[in-house]
Amino acid sequence: MPLHRSRTPGRPRERASRRATTVGAATGVLLAGVVLSGCGASSAAERVDVYAASSLTGAFTDLAAAFEEQHPGVDVALNFAGSADLAVQIAEGAPADVFVAADEPTMQRVVASGRAVGEPLALATNRLTIAVAEGNPHGVRSLAELRREDLATVVCAEQVPCGRAARTAEQRAGVSLRPVSEENSVTDVLGKVRSGQADAGLVYVTDVAAHEDELDGVPLPGAAANSYTVVGVDGGAPERAAEFVAFATGPTGREQLVRHGFGVPD
Repeated sequence: MPLHRSRTPGRPRERASRRATTVGAATGVLLAGVVLSGCGASSAAERVDVYAASSLTGAFTDLAAAFEEQHPGVDVALNFAGSADLAVQIAEGAPADVFVAADEPTMQRVVASGRAVGEPLALATNRLTIAVAEGNPHGVRSLAELRREDLATVVCAEQVPCGRAARTAEQRAGVSLRPVSEENSVTDVLGKVRSGQADAGLVYVTDVAAHEDELDGVPLPGAAANSYTVVGVDGGAPERAAEFVAFATGPTGREQLVRHGFGVPD
């Protein structure tokens, strides 16, 4: 965001001889401003803004560090949130260079906005599981058991990827859940289970794996896999964005994703 500086009226010049000095000083300030402005433009060119689904927090934090190590002087700025929220922000002009969505319908919102550069690429896969406190104190064994009146269950809202995946799981199991709340991101669901505000929640297997010291996961047999995709966005660093997308979908990116529990395309 540009800085706006207020001007302070100067004192009247007392001697004509001071005029040259004042003009010279002003010229020096102007030149310094040009130099600083140039530095700012250079710094902006070395930054890549990555908007990624919140479930990628652990994997992309490590992946960004690896990218920066291989690209000295480049700063990867990570913005994690629910895919649907990020897609809306990008469609409305947010300064993103790369977007990673947790499912294809959400990615198509950015494509439809005209801001995607090239075609989205397959990045990773993930599946839902039931997150419960360590030791599974309520003895949850299946999706159907989440209808028990003694359980407080949370899920994602239907407009976000983890919510769509939850509805698909319900349909396949012939179960209609009665959640106490519907959240805008999988990290919000996870947070309620971790804090004890909920007894169970539908999250991704990678989320439980990242908190295995405090949570257990109850498998959902036959749960559909979410497909994560990545695309460059028409931001301020197109070359760096292309490099990051190639890095994320390449061997190093896949290694990081697998290490964090994601599946990767063949």
